Amino acid sequence: MRIVSIGEILWDVIGPAEYLGGAPLNFAAHAHKLGHEVVLVSAVGDDERGHRALHDLQQCGVSAEFVQLRRGKRTGTAEVELGPDGKPMFHIVRPAAYDFVHLTRPQIRRLVEWQPQWIYFGTLYHTSKRALDSTLRLLAEIPAAQGFYDVNLRDGNWNLTTVEQLASHASVIKLSDSEAEFLDASLNADGNEGSVEHFCRRWSDQYHCKTICVTFGERGCGIYKDGAYTEIPGCKVEVSDTVGAGDAFAAAFLHGLDQGWDVGRCGKFANAVAALVASRPGAIPHWDVEEVRSMLA
Repeated sequence: MRIVSIGEILWDVIGPAEYLGGAPLNFAAHAHKLGHEVVLVSAVGDDERGHRALHDLQQCGVSAEFVQLRRGKRTGTAEVELGPDGKPMFHIVRPAAYDFVHLTRPQIRRLVEWQPQWIYFGTLYHTSKRALDSTLRLLAEIPAAQGFYDVNLRDGNWNLTTVEQLASHASVIKLSDSEAEFLDASLNADGNEGSVEHFCRRWSDQYHCKTICVTFGERGCGIYKDGAYTEIPGCKVEVSDTVGAGDAFAAAFLHGLDQGWDVGRCGKFANAVAALVASRPGAIPHWDVEEVRSMLA
């Protein structure tokens, strides 16, 4: 499977440690581990962090052909504060180099000729009109590619109009239960009207998206696909931090779809991969498929 992943490259600063991250990069690295070809569209600054990111990106096996080096711009950073349950709060420093990506016509042509099956995108990167217009243009240029929208709301770095535009171009939408609460006040109501299933059905109808995943952390996930809703329990692990776990879930879920697995198997596999990542520090720690199989055995 060929995937274009579009968005931010940044360093997650957790205490004295720094980990290469950014949801599109994390997703790309985990998808590569699962055997897929992924190119990343982003930018880093011409600084120490930027050059270190390009080196580490090669170690992850993700193509940097479309990662631009922006002189005079700072490589992205996110200051991460972990709660007692390992869940992160992010302070994202902007503007950053990834805010200045510009795809040339020859680059767009190369992406079109590569014939990707999927284009992955999130919210943070697309808060600028230039970035949003560029991604929508690429989606229009490659109509055979399906869109995977990983919502990933970050305080101060999203607006509802952008979320709605991106959702309307997605074949799959993935978000957390807390993000669903932000986007649909009815989830706070009592009864069926406030259920995650109701949210998924409403969003599917509104944005014409047939598959929606809502993650519940260690409790697993809910998946709405082709009119049916299923909840799949999660895997219990000792959490180190949950940075990148949702991105790993997204990569593993898309892998399952590509394999033609049913919803239950897709959800179990994605839950296990996310749990493995949460059990280790950083967004893209080492893991392999055999470990996932052992968890599911």
